[in-house]
Order: sequence, then structure tokens, then C-alpha cells
Amino acid sequence: MALFRSSLGLFSAVLPGFLLFLPGSFASSSGTPDDLPPQKKEVLVGIVTQGLTMAHVQPEQINDEFSRRVFTLYLKRLDGGKRFLLQPDIAQLKRFETTIDDEVKQGKHGFLDLSTQLINQRQQEVQVLYRELLAQPFEFTAAETFETEPDKLPYAADAAARRDRWRRLLKYQTMQRLSELMDTQNRQQTKSLASAKAKPSDATLSTAPRTPAQLEADARKQVLKYYDEWFSDLRQEDEADRLSGYTNAIANTFDPHSEYFAPKDKTNFDLALTGRLEGTGAQLSEKDGQIVVAAIVAGSASYRQGELKVGDIIQRVAQGAGEPVAVEGLRMDKVVQLIRGPKGSEVRLTVKKPDASIKVISIIRDVVVIEETYAQSAVINDKGKKLGYIMLPSFYADFNNNGGRNSAQDVSNELEKLKQAGVQGVVLDLRFNGGGSLPDATRMAGLFMASGPMVQVKSRQGEASLLKDPDPKVQYDGPLVVLVNRYSASASEILAGAIQDYKRGVIMGNTTYGKGTVQRVVELDDMLNADFNKLKPLGSLKLTVQKYYRVNGSSTQFKGVTPDIMVPDAYSTLADGEQDTDFPLPWDEIAPAPYQPWAAAPPMARLAGASQQRVGANPSFKLLTETVQTMAQRRKNTQVSLSLADYRAEQQKAQATNEKLKQLQQQAPTLAVTSSIQAPVAADSSRINRFLKPLRKDLTLQEAVAVLHDEM
Repeated sequence: MALFRSSLGLFSAVLPGFLLFLPGSFASSSGTPDDLPPQKKEVLVGIVTQGLTMAHVQPEQINDEFSRRVFTLYLKRLDGGKRFLLQPDIAQLKRFETTIDDEVKQGKHGFLDLSTQLINQRQQEVQVLYRELLAQPFEFTAAETFETEPDKLPYAADAAARRDRWRRLLKYQTMQRLSELMDTQNRQQTKSLASAKAKPSDATLSTAPRTPAQLEADARKQVLKYYDEWFSDLRQEDEADRLSGYTNAIANTFDPHSEYFAPKDKTNFDLALTGRLEGTGAQLSEKDGQIVVAAIVAGSASYRQGELKVGDIIQRVAQGAGEPVAVEGLRMDKVVQLIRGPKGSEVRLTVKKPDASIKVISIIRDVVVIEETYAQSAVINDKGKKLGYIMLPSFYADFNNNGGRNSAQDVSNELEKLKQAGVQGVVLDLRFNGGGSLPDATRMAGLFMASGPMVQVKSRQGEASLLKDPDPKVQYDGPLVVLVNRYSASASEILAGAIQDYKRGVIMGNTTYGKGTVQRVVELDDMLNADFNKLKPLGSLKLTVQKYYRVNGSSTQFKGVTPDIMVPDAYSTLADGEQDTDFPLPWDEIAPAPYQPWAAAPPMARLAGASQQRVGANPSFKLLTETVQTMAQRRKNTQVSLSLADYRAEQQKAQATNEKLKQLQQQAPTLAVTSSIQAPVAADSSRINRFLKPLRKDLTLQEAVAVLHDEM
């Protein structure tokens, strides 16, 4: 979710006497340039913990409960798959479960040191084990299973139990690759037969298909290569990496959006904020050792291709038809390097969908079409009436005042086009909008309502401040529907909440993400005096310093915004929200702000009742609901069969379910949607067609249009 921009001076103001609490002065550090100075552990952990304690909007006490949270989260990050550490190791570490708070206060790091020692030892043992297990063929007919969700497993009791766990893991991964190799070979044979039938005179003898044993051997080689590379990366992790991970775990126990960035990680963080990545245009995040698609940049290659979705887990990356490289557990920077590439080249991503189905997605890398990252509008002609549609991918702004565009002005411009076209109702689409500029969200709300408070922002101390739209002008006062889903977050939730509180329009879709907090970033080096220069660079701290509240006093944090009208949605049903993260801040409320609801409020009960009846009788929505329920049930079943026949049957079921969704969209009625641009130039035609095409078969948009008809 995008950050609220702030200055270092504002952060420093809430940290008076910051250096007074650090444990001692270490200007005489004797660490060599290639070693981690021993004092760096206590200084880094101390400065981060105290910064969070003093400036976080809802700081936790540094006590035994804090200790338990850090203990749990760091072990989850250290060995999230429970592949290395044994129960006796956990028993050794348990003595620190309620003493990490004391270590932080005293400048000690026994838990970090012992956990590092144990994980290094166990990784060395497993490095021998996996090669031994992959030296022999696997047999895929036995009735055994593999649990894919580590949270449901205990740590292995001993080395024998760990060996069996690794055997099942390697067998499962080999089976996955074997199944994919079988599918590839089947496609190649089908293509060869089709070519032979089309041109018998040109038919040539094709290469004999590989036997199951040969395919299994190839699959094991792929798995072996992955683990050779993975363990090579593990060996490169040093004391500084462990310290960084431990410090970040401490920050994350305050809330999921407070993070520590080592100097090299801060560079990757800054790059992610730009939102304009040449290549696929997919923004990635790491969760429990897995690489997850966090956002799709509008106008990017992934956006235009359409199959890669937020929430997909990337398992393997291939350069065109080259051999796929498994990426689970790899460093983020290495995964990014694999996925990026020159314009026009192909990357194939093997992804695990939220319903646990596996799909290979081919994307031709390209630069982002910047125009598609901005607000766009269309005119819908339906039942003799003209309706307007505006899609807003994000709340973008020119924070540096360099003459760039901002979302509030762009939406204002699109509204003006629609008014000139004579529309009688407007749909504002905030689905998949992860947020951005808070001032733009406030100004945008003012396009639909008279001036007044649009959101409350509260720091740790003091009264809540009101952010108001200063312009009393209402640009559009007609019927309004705002579309949201689980991926609508932050500034999207502020705008949707304001529209709902003022009863200005109908919020429609699915409950939003639930991020109602503001973060600021501080360079830790700037907080230390010259006595600590030998320990620099220390990196950066992003911490949560404020919370958003709606004008009715309710926070958007954790709960999100609940729509006035709920509509079935495959993406939102399977998506995670703020409440699914580790240690999210709770929902709360403050006193409401003084505000006057819209005089011509929509007849919400009547609109919701009519929509519910319409959706319930719609065959497409019925099929969508059934399909989503099937996908959700499959997601819950985390124990998979290690029988190749059973596994392939399950994958075929998943593919059939996905095909149902595609057919459902194709069978839906077609909306008459045209561009709001009066006379588009030829250069714009392909971009406009990409924008309009999915709208014509959008079930949720069709229901939004029906709601507008009901209101008019």
C-alpha cells in the first residue's frame, strides 16, 4: 500500500533525547570491515526498538508478551517451512521466549546468536540429505500424502522424522515437475499430429516420446538444480543478514507495515515505490519464503496480458522456452533479476493460484504504457440512457511539484467529459486500487460533495485532525456507484468511506483490504551522532505513526469498508486482507466529526433488495458463486496426495473450474461501452480498446449499471 509522504524533521520531532537510551557508546569498535562489529547488534536493535516505542501510533510494551511475539515471528521467518530445526532445537530456544525483552533492554543478543548457530548447523545436515534423497527415483503410486501448509505441522521430532519430511517434500516437488513435463510432451505430440494432418507431404518423423522413467529423471534433475542453487544462496547469508531479519521481526510485531530495511533492502523498497517497472510490471512481495504478486501496474505487460493476478504465488521462472528456475526461498533481488528483461522478450511464470491450482503464464516483457496508469473514462449506453464509467488504478500525485499529473484533477477532467456526453449516472471503479495520495483522495471526495471533513487523521498523542475539501463546488451531483473489492486499500478506503458516511452514493462490491494507517520512513544514520560512525550504515525504519478514521469516527483499519451492496467476486473471496497478516493493529473508533449527510441520499434498502434479487436470479452469478465455493474449499485442503494419478486428476479439476470462470465471462451479456474521447487519434485506438474490452463482459459493472437504473 502506498505511503503518506513526510519529512525527516516531522519524525525527529517525536524522538526527543533519542540517543540517551542507547546502551553505551561504541566509537572504539574493533570490528574489521569484513566482519559485523559486535556492538552493531545491540545498537541497531536498540535504536529500532526505541524508535518504535517512542513514535509508533500504538506502541506495545517491551515486556514478556512482546518477547513471545518476536520469538514466534522470528522462528517463523527463520524456518518457515519447518524443514530444518528439530524439536530439541526449539526446546533450547524456548528459554528465550519470555526474555527477549530483557535482552533488548540490556543490549544482549543470546536468542539471535543461538538461533543462528542452530539453523546453520541444521542446514549443513540437510544439504547432504537432499542430494542423497534425489539420487534415487520416486515411486508415485503409494497412498501417502504431503502437508503443504507448515503451520499445520509440528517441528520434526528428530533427524529420522526430518528425513521423512524432506523425502515427501522432494517427492511432491518432483511430482509437480513431472506432471508439467508430461503436459508439455502431450502438447508437443498434439501439435505434431495436427501439423501432419494439415500437410501430410511435409510430415516428418517426430522424436520418440520420452518414457515415464526418463521424464521422472528429468524432473528430479530440475529439483536437484533448484536446491543446489538454493543452498548456495543460504551459504551466502551472513551475520548481517540474520541481524537484519531479526530486527525486521521486531518491527513487524508492532504492526505489519512497520519494517526495518537494511541499506541494500532500502534500495529495492525505493524501486518498488516508483510503480513503473520495465519488464512484466508485476510488483512482488515476500511472504513466509514465497514470492507473491503484490500489485499489477496498470498499463504494464502483465496488466495487458491479463492472466497474472494479485495474490498469485510465483513458483518458477523460465526465459521463454528455457528450463524453469524454482524461486521459492530465493532472495527477492535474485527473483526480480530473473523476471525482468528487455522489451520484447518472453518470460514464463509458473504460479500457484489462490485456489491451489498451478498455471504457466507467458508474458512478453514491455515498458509500461504510462497513459494506462492514469484515470480513464467510458460511456455506457444501456436501456436508452447514457451512464459514465471512470477507472482509477491508484491515487497518484506529483509529490515533488514537477508539473506532473495528479489523480484528483484527472478524475475531475474525466467527469467533465462525461457531463459533456450527457451521462445520467456514474460508476467510479476503485477495484484493485491500493491507495496513494491522501490529499488527492480528500479532493476527489469533494468533487461529489460540498466542502467538509472527508477523513480524520490521529497520531499517538493529541486530537484528531480533520482533512477537508476546501472547494464548496460540487462537480457532479447525480447518481453514483463506487466499486470496491478486497484489493481496494488505504486511500481507496478513505474515499469509499467518505462517500458512504455522507450517503452520497452506493458502495458496491466486496469488503476492502483494511489498511487504515500512515507510515513514515527515517534514515537511522541521521539519528546517531559521530560517535557511532563506525557502525554506519544502519539502514532505515518505516514505522506507523498515524491512523485514518472516517468522519463517522470508525477506523478503516482491520475491518475495511463494508459495501452497501455485496456482489460475488472470485478475487475477493480468495484474497487476504489486513486481518490475515501477522500482528495487525486492531479496529477502533474515535468521536465523529461534524458533517452533514447528502440531502438526496440513495434509497439504500430498496436498491440493496432489488440487487440481491437480481443477483440471486442471474445464472452467471449463480455459477460464479458455486465456482468460488469450490475454489475456496480446494484452498482449505492443504494435504495433497503423492499419487501422480490423483494429483493430475485434482489439477484437471482445478483447470476445469478456471475454464468455467472464463466461459461464464464469455456468456455474460455485453455492455455497450464506448470511449469518452470525442475523436481519438489512431495512436490511441489500441490503448482504448484494451481499456474497453474487459468492461463489456464485467459482471459486477453490469450490476452497477442496473443499480443506477434503479436509482434514476
